Amino acid sequence: MRIAVTTPHGNVGRHLTRALVRAGVRPRLLMRQPDRLPADLRDFVEVVQADSWDTELVVAATREVEAIYWVDPTSAGADPLADHARATEAVTAAVTRNNIGRVVFQSSVGAEKRHGAGEIDGLAGTEVALDEIGVDVTHLRCGYFFTNLLLEIDALRAGTLQVALPLDAPMSWVAPRDIAEVAATVLLNPAWSGRHVRAVHGPADLTWNDVAAILSIELGRPITVEQISDQAMYDQYIKAGMPPKLAEAFLGMSTGLRDGFVPEQDRTAATTTPTTLSSWVHDELTKSLT
Repeated sequence: MRIAVTTPHGNVGRHLTRALVRAGVRPRLLMRQPDRLPADLRDFVEVVQADSWDTELVVAATREVEAIYWVDPTSAGADPLADHARATEAVTAAVTRNNIGRVVFQSSVGAEKRHGAGEIDGLAGTEVALDEIGVDVTHLRCGYFFTNLLLEIDALRAGTLQVALPLDAPMSWVAPRDIAEVAATVLLNPAWSGRHVRAVHGPADLTWNDVAAILSIELGRPITVEQISDQAMYDQYIKAGMPPKLAEAFLGMSTGLRDGFVPEQDRTAATTTPTTLSSWVHDELTKSLT
């Protein structure tokens, strides 16, 4: 089976690549910087240099591919939704021009809203575009990545996290490794067609208060979390160097998923994955804090 993987160096892609290799597949990796490929993978994968925002490069890189794992690249630009649109154009062109049979798309909880969820609106646009071209597609609606905590190393060292969401509002948290395992299962399963949505909710819904308690136990020191105003969070993003539209898009991912938002997919045996936040903190986060 010829499978292409985009952003193979990302939080999910690096695990998915190895899962496919273990399954006996030689995946084709679309990489902006092929020299970042780990040495131990070189004999087991095919690497093509491609930027997922460049339509012609993506089309050229996915010839003779039967299935693709598509990730809209993370934007750091002045207009993140425009960047998502560029990525959408690239994947839809590749699928239609190369007759790619199946797509597994890394989307997010909140994409079902279609509008009003900040940068997640860009993922919703990709979902809609893939649906419209009629390809067999599975949208993985992923919960909040554990790895987002790696962006808060300084705050964790100081002992206080600041968020825009209510502290007692539960949401799904998930390990990227678990998303990769779900993606590999879907990619390697020939017995599906049509359009599917598959939530990846992690092992349990957690509030930010829950997260602070888990972090305090696993890190061995008090970690508190406080809710700050939307304006204060926006100001932090701007101070960190984000362009205004990017800051608005990041903030919108929080403001758009509160006030009674409920994911379209329920938590079931099919949408629940095993890795707990406690085990991930113990195995991964502590390494970044030492």
